[in-house]
Amino acid sequence: MSQHPPDRSTPARRSRPDASMSLLTNVTEHSLDDGYAESAARREAGGTTGLPKSLRARLGLAAGLALVAAVVTVGAAQARVEAPVRAKEREGLIQRIQDGTDRTDGLESTVEALRREVGEKQQEALRRHGGGRGELTSLLAGATPVSGPGVKFVVDDAGPADGGTGGPRGSSSFSDSGRVRDRDMQRVVNGLWGAGAEAVSVNGQRLTSVSAIRRAGEAILVDNRPLAPPYTVLAVGDGKRLSSEFRSSADGAYLAVLEKNYGIRVSVSVQEKVELPAAPSLIIRIAEPLGADGAGKSAGATEDTGKGIS
Repeated sequence: MSQHPPDRSTPARRSRPDASMSLLTNVTEHSLDDGYAESAARREAGGTTGLPKSLRARLGLAAGLALVAAVVTVGAAQARVEAPVRAKEREGLIQRIQDGTDRTDGLESTVEALRREVGEKQQEALRRHGGGRGELTSLLAGATPVSGPGVKFVVDDAGPADGGTGGPRGSSSFSDSGRVRDRDMQRVVNGLWGAGAEAVSVNGQRLTSVSAIRRAGEAILVDNRPLAPPYTVLAVGDGKRLSSEFRSSADGAYLAVLEKNYGIRVSVSVQEKVELPAAPSLIIRIAEPLGADGAGKSAGATEDTGKGIS
């Protein structure tokens, strides 16, 4: 009988179904890095777990934690107690501000009412004691509103240059040549008076023979009222004649230089009708009652009815 040599070949191993996913399997089975585990073991073996070992140290730690908890508790309780007090103080302060605002508004209303009353009495005095020149005196003094044909000037600061802002030199300073100044507006207004304007206003502010155009900081003031550009100047009179005579005057040439050399923006248009309000306040500086023979000076804002802005 023939004998077959024993089979010494290694039996084939059965492969795992997740053999191709060894990386994910390793991550799943060893979610905690071995290095962290070894480090924790070394600290435990060396007795450096971070917690105090002696009774005194433990008592000190407990006392510190208790102190922190007490401080937090007291702070929270104090904040809770003070919250209503602060809220009440805040409400009281808001109420005081509102009361002050109401009082201020009431005083302003009273002042405006008194100004209107004084103005009405002054106008009545002009009509009653001004003789035949009462209406003319009232008109020259700016005590009555005026409407009629005229001219409209709009003067504004220079526009942005090279994409910048604040005038041709990129500055917001009042001294910048690209900004309209008080003396520029003085020249415009006086030029219109010289051209024959019967009445003039700037941004709704009626000008009289005692009006003043001044500078205060970065603002232009007309009779102590700040104005903002653009500055709109309205003048009553023959619009075409006013425009022509103004442009041919020295003040018109001055304005043209500002427009050409410094970029000041100016537009002039003849209007069929412009409306100017009365002057906000009229001050009678010289007034004498008429005598029995009708002699005496007529009441007016000034003895001299000549015009001029300074």
